[in-house]
Amino acid sequence: MIAVDWGTSSLRGARLDEAGRVLEEKSAPLGILNVPNGDFAGVFAVQFSDWMRPAGSVCLISGMAGSRQGWVEAPYVACPAGPDELRRRLHWIEPGRIALVPGLSDEQGDVPDVMRGEEVQIFGAMRLAGLSEGLFVLPGTHSKWATVRDGRVIGFRTFMTGEFYGLLSQHSILARTLEADAPLDEAVFLRGAAHAGNGEGPLHNAFGVRTLALFGRLSPPESASYLSGLLIGEELRLQELPSDREVIAIGTPALTARYSLALRQRNVVVRTFGAEATWAGLRALQA
Repeated sequence: MIAVDWGTSSLRGARLDEAGRVLEEKSAPLGILNVPNGDFAGVFAVQFSDWMRPAGSVCLISGMAGSRQGWVEAPYVACPAGPDELRRRLHWIEPGRIALVPGLSDEQGDVPDVMRGEEVQIFGAMRLAGLSEGLFVLPGTHSKWATVRDGRVIGFRTFMTGEFYGLLSQHSILARTLEADAPLDEAVFLRGAAHAGNGEGPLHNAFGVRTLALFGRLSPPESASYLSGLLIGEELRLQELPSDREVIAIGTPALTARYSLALRQRNVVVRTFGAEATWAGLRALQA
């Protein structure tokens, strides 16, 4: 099986054996926004034709390749949904060989929410951890919090935490006294995460990043960690965090490390997964 995660900015793939073990991986800066002339079929052929050559090879593609701006739109599957629902709604580019995985949608009042790619990571983490229920967080530009019961995602919420960090740290008054790419200062980050619990809200608390710098209480590198802590702390403040079970965090090590710090500050047990969750999730959809 060929497992592909085709996102907005990057393209990643893995070649799996019959047991789901990763034999080989590759990546390229060819996300859906960087596909020359919209030639998705051509990019796919260049990247994966060698892997697809053996008879019986099957490729499942998750992520933004199935969006309206991608290769072909694969309509969302409404929650609650599990691997069976996704498997039935695979959008085949080439029948029996190449398929796009649909994302999930969730209606919350009169405002819908959506995800593409994260659903595969959730099901992969469930498979790796031997879980059929739990609370999952997938940090990123748009962080997702999903609740799983009986092996199905029953609902989720999206938070623009990473995007807000980028906007505030690079395009607001805070950019003048902040080094956005500074290494994480754990103590300062946790200070910001704790301060988010004051109930004042991010519109007020974010201005404190500037005033703390003005009074010499935060250096530019420290300000970046403090702002990150404020925003992630605000995100956590809005969750119903479990006191008797763990939270599963899925994503890059740099991001899951921050969420783990903030969650453990609240006495929540955390287990983390990375790219292996994507490959395991796509493998689960083939089974």
